[in-house]
Amino acid sequence: MSITWAGKILIVEDSLREWRIISHYLGDWGYKIVKASSAKEALEIALEERPDAIVTNVVIPGMSGFELCRFLKINLTSQKVPIVVCSNKNQAVDRLWARKQSADVYLTKPYTPEDLLSAIQSATEWNCILS
Repeated sequence: MSITWAGKILIVEDSLREWRIISHYLGDWGYKIVKASSAKEALEIALEERPDAIVTNVVIPGMSGFELCRFLKINLTSQKVPIVVCSNKNQAVDRLWARKQSADVYLTKPYTPEDLLSAIQSATEWNCILS
């Protein structure tokens, strides 16, 4: 028997279809979902609502998911929030760039619901160890 950590997840996705899929996956596991469709909205929500984790697409309006990640990780209010970056790109350079921007996990699309849950759990466990 495994215990699943559940909390508030900010999903940063400008595609309504993708947002619904991710929300469905995470909602089934008991997570509370908060939505942002742009980088600006994500920054405001992250700083005000303090989600337990963030799942962001790379291509979002306002700035890239990489830039969003970098900003959140240098801000004292949000720097310990685990961030999972999701992308269609599966090149080593993309993964490296995500790490350089302080992303906790880089997940390549398409992924299964279990892949997403595992990525979030991995990111939150890693941040708990570092805290």
